[in-house]
Amino acid sequence: MFFVLVSFLSCLLLITKSLPLKPLPPWVDEMRLLSVLFWQEFVYYSLHWLKNCQLTSRKVFRFPFTMSTKKLVPRGEENVEETSGMTILDLPELALECILGKLSPAGLANMACVCSSLRDRCRSDHLWERHMREKWGRVIGRPARREWEWYISSRKGSLVSGGAMASLKRKGWMGSISCVWPLSWLKCKLDDGKRPSSPLPMDSMMSWYLVLESGKFWFPAQVYNRENGHVGFLLSCYDAELSYDRHADTFYARYPPHGRRPVNIEEGVEWDRLRAPPVDTPAHDLHVSDCLNDLCPGDHIEIQWRRNKEFPYGWWYGVVGHLDLCDGNENHCRCHKSDTIILEFNQYTHGSRWRRAAVRRKDHQEEGNETNGFYGGIRKLHSKDEIAMWRRLWPNEILE
Repeated sequence: MFFVLVSFLSCLLLITKSLPLKPLPPWVDEMRLLSVLFWQEFVYYSLHWLKNCQLTSRKVFRFPFTMSTKKLVPRGEENVEETSGMTILDLPELALECILGKLSPAGLANMACVCSSLRDRCRSDHLWERHMREKWGRVIGRPARREWEWYISSRKGSLVSGGAMASLKRKGWMGSISCVWPLSWLKCKLDDGKRPSSPLPMDSMMSWYLVLESGKFWFPAQVYNRENGHVGFLLSCYDAELSYDRHADTFYARYPPHGRRPVNIEEGVEWDRLRAPPVDTPAHDLHVSDCLNDLCPGDHIEIQWRRNKEFPYGWWYGVVGHLDLCDGNENHCRCHKSDTIILEFNQYTHGSRWRRAAVRRKDHQEEGNETNGFYGGIRKLHSKDEIAMWRRLWPNEILE
């Protein structure tokens, strides 16, 4: 065998040195590499065979001793050994589901790494829906779900189109050779020595939760008092794209551009300043008001407002007020029958141009001017939680 090896290496050396000035065809380099791989594979298997022979001989000589020691083990200790082999999978179905249902997201993720059976159980949507609802329910709405569906479809498309090309570029001619000649070393280099595993489905609830936690996924939501509570945005709520910062447990908020202003990104936005969009109306579109005929003095409302027509709308909190000719007496008030609706923004002082606004009850469209801004659609607040949220954000001082 040694003679064959020496002869082959001498021939290989002769080929490499015989034509130093003339370029060789590409297949010569490939054959050189294949020859080296062959002999490396041969040495590998030879050493592996010798190692197996040594292990076999040790087992043969140890066999009687192992049997004799096992006979000396008392019967009671054997029962203890058998009982200690019980795993969590041996529990009844209801008990196992109860345990998994009480695990935290980190606990479920760790449990999924134990074995294939627990992996499938810990990835199930019904276990992760509760965690999604408890942590992300107040900021995830229909727009965010649509964004996630688009994100999944775009990722799947890129993987399908790019995966095959990447595989061909990665393997090439040597990959084709490995299919007919399964060299262990060669396959290890091509496949990085990784065993096939079951990837986490992109459309699973666990995948969505982990992507949100990673901060790589920007989703639409709304932010109260944008730009760190700037006085010009108090008691307003604007559309933004959010990204989670798990280290600080806060968010990055990316607001749409205002006219010629660039995109503004706010850092450190806390959970209590966020909400899921209550309606599906985009920030630049007029909301269709379906509550105008029901509005009466004292009702709590949100109304769209923007500085000029190049800006996106924000939602501003206000209440329905009385007409100038009404004294506010409930027995004589006819404001709910008037075609004019008075809106009051009591966070502003009396006499401020932002204190009161009038809109039409019938055929309401965007109303306003470049001086006072433009008022858009109106939505009536029925939820006590929504009203309490606006009250909690009430400024400490009256605004001018």
